[in-house]
Amino acid sequence: MAHSPSRVFAAVSATAGDVYRDEKESIFYQGRKQTTLPIQSNVRVVQVTGCAEISCPPDRATVSISLKNSKETVNDVTNSVTRRLEYVLQTARQHDVKEENITVAKHLQREEELFHMQAEVLVVFSDFEKMQRARSVLIEKLDKSVCVGDPYYSHSAESLNLLRRRVCLEAVDNARLKASEACGILGQALGRPLLVREEESREWTNGQHEVTGSPLTLHQRTGITLVSASSRVFVTFELRPKDSNRRKF
Repeated sequence: MAHSPSRVFAAVSATAGDVYRDEKESIFYQGRKQTTLPIQSNVRVVQVTGCAEISCPPDRATVSISLKNSKETVNDVTNSVTRRLEYVLQTARQHDVKEENITVAKHLQREEELFHMQAEVLVVFSDFEKMQRARSVLIEKLDKSVCVGDPYYSHSAESLNLLRRRVCLEAVDNARLKASEACGILGQALGRPLLVREEESREWTNGQHEVTGSPLTLHQRTGITLVSASSRVFVTFELRPKDSNRRKF
């Protein structure tokens, strides 16, 4: 996790009470000039930024299985491909793949005296160990008319949404810790939060790992698709004298 260095200093305003501001407050928010929180004359506050960065591995693996054959009659080629297709679907179900995560496409054509049929199955796995076992079964049991592709790793929408929430909450927690430490130095107590604003959020995919001389392992393929997210928040906390009763944040 990466944290931006920051210092906190005190500034006293005769009209706005005692305000403790983070130097990074001047950063622009979504291209607009940042505005300060209206503060009542009797409210003393500390304003800080908090940053966080989290990486998330993929949670889905999609495997493509293609089948093809050529026969002199439509029934023969259909039966040949269908038998293999049913075995593929049965194997996926036995490894706990739900029906909504299985997609089947078929194509039949005739060229001169032969009928050619192709079928493709896309299977989305959420358990990578079961995915590897299913691939091994299909590669071992089926002939060369069936091609089992390498897994393609990706992130579900649920996984990305969870990542965004986690990194924002962690940035807020880092801001709280920073403000609490500043209050300790200043001889004050940290009060309730008055404002929480996410000023910046970013997402990116980690760069490709350069591997030469040997095929990528499962862990290396997984590492290629790590998604990282960062968040920066601006938080204003109320300041209270150390000996006063205060609500915990």
